[in-house]
Amino acid sequence: MNHDSTRQDRATIRRDFLKQLSAASAAAWMSGAPQLVSAAEEGAVKQPKPTADACILLWLAGGMAAPETFDPKKYTPFEKGISVDSMLSTFPAIDTNVDGLKICAGLENVAQVMDRATLIRSAVQPDLGSILHSRHQYHWHTGYVPPQTVACPHIGAWMAKVLGANNPVMPPFINIGQRLEGVGEKEELKAFTTAGFFGSEFGPMNLPFPEDAAAAVRPPQGMNAERFANRDRLFRKLVDQTPQRDYMSDYQQESMLRSLDNAYRLLSSKDRNAFDLSLEPKEVVERYDTGRFGRGCLLARRLVESGSRFVEVTTEYVPFLHWDTHANGHETTARMHQEIDRPIAQLVLDLEERGLLERTLVIVASEFSRDAIMEGKPGSNANDQTTFKVDNVTEMKHYGLHRHFTGGTSVVMFGGGMKRGFIYGETAAERPLIATKDPVSVMDLHATIMTAMGISPRTGFHIEGRPFYVTQDGKGKPVMDLFA
Repeated sequence: MNHDSTRQDRATIRRDFLKQLSAASAAAWMSGAPQLVSAAEEGAVKQPKPTADACILLWLAGGMAAPETFDPKKYTPFEKGISVDSMLSTFPAIDTNVDGLKICAGLENVAQVMDRATLIRSAVQPDLGSILHSRHQYHWHTGYVPPQTVACPHIGAWMAKVLGANNPVMPPFINIGQRLEGVGEKEELKAFTTAGFFGSEFGPMNLPFPEDAAAAVRPPQGMNAERFANRDRLFRKLVDQTPQRDYMSDYQQESMLRSLDNAYRLLSSKDRNAFDLSLEPKEVVERYDTGRFGRGCLLARRLVESGSRFVEVTTEYVPFLHWDTHANGHETTARMHQEIDRPIAQLVLDLEERGLLERTLVIVASEFSRDAIMEGKPGSNANDQTTFKVDNVTEMKHYGLHRHFTGGTSVVMFGGGMKRGFIYGETAAERPLIATKDPVSVMDLHATIMTAMGISPRTGFHIEGRPFYVTQDGKGKPVMDLFA
C-alpha cells in the first residue's frame, strides 16, 4: 500500500469537500428566512406526541468498535503470532443486569444500568465512496451525505428551531468537549457543528472545556452591570450598522442580532449557574471526573435540569487519537473504556434519581464501527484508511480493531420513552460482522430520535426555493419497536 498516495487522495477529497461546503454556507447566508413546508403542500404532517423533552447525545467520536464495546464476539487474548483473521474482540464479554445481555469488559458500570437501555446492534452506514470521519460525522449529525447545495443544520439545531428551549433563558443547543480550533480537520468539524440555514440563534453554544463553562457565561472580570449593558448595546449597534447585507440576508442579520439578545439574557440571569461545576458537591464531581468527557456528562446533566433542549458531549475527534484507533487499538480502547464507563452510568442514575430520565433521551453513538481486516463492508471498494497491514499479531500495537467498518454498529438509548433492557437487531457471530437482523439506517435512526422529541420525520422548510426535511427527503421511518 502506498501511504503517501493514500494521504494525497484523502487530502484531495477533503479539499473538494470543503470547497463545496463553503459554497453551501455562503448560499445559506445569502438566502432568506426558511419557511415551514405547509400541510397543504405535503398533506397532513401530524407532529407525534413526544416521549422526551430533552436529548443528550454522547458522541464517541472517532469510530467506536462495536465488538469491543456493546456487541462482544469471540474473545481472542493477546498472544504473539495469532492470526488477525481470528481477532474479533480483544475484550472478553461480561454479564449485565439484563439476563442474556453481555457487553465488553471495561464497561462494568454501564453493565449495571443496561436494564434502563435499548441497545441497537444493527445500525448501518453507507460507505460514501471514501470512509472518512469528516464525511460520516457530517452525515450522522445532519442526516445528509455531504456535500449539499445548502448548509445543513445539525440535529440539535432542528430541535432548537422547531421546539425551542424548555427554558427561554437557556441555550437550546449546547456542544461540549470538541475544540473547533487547533485540532486536525477543524474546518470539517465546523461544517456540521452549525445551525446551517436556520441562522445563528439556533446554532450551538460551544464549550470545549466543561470545567471552564462558568467563565463563558459571565461578564468579563471587573466589569460592572452598567458597563456590561453599554458594551452589549454598542456591539449590537456595530453589528447592525456594518454593511454585512452584502454578505448575508436580512433574515441572517436579524438572526445574529437575536443570538446576541439571547446571550445577553443568559449572562444577566441566575440560570447561568447551571454552567458552574464548582457548585456540585466534591463527591459528585469525583464520580464523574474521568477527564473532559466525564466532566462534560456532569455539565450536561446540569444543563438539561435547567432547561436546555439538546446537549452533545463528545470524547472529541482528533485524528489518530481517542477512538480513532489505527494503531495500539486494544490499549487505546481500554483507556477509552475507563473514560466513558463511570460517567455514562452516573448520568443515567442521576437523571433517574431526579425524575428526568423518562423525559430525557440519552444516546450513545459513533460514526461507524471497526474491524481488524476489512474496510467498509463486504464488497466495498472504499480506500483502506489504516496505516499498516499485518497477517499476524507480532506486537501489542497490532492487537485491536483499527479499520473503519460500516456494516454493523451499536447505538445505545436510555430513557426518553424507549424500552428498557431491550436488544434490537443483531450482527453475525463470525466475520464479516454485518447486521443480519433489523438493520437501522442513519435516516431511520434520526426519524426515531425526532419522533421521540415530538418532531415528524417529514417536517420541512423551504430554502432556496425547495423543501428541505429533517430526515433525508422526509423519508425517514421511526423504528416503533424501540418505544415502550
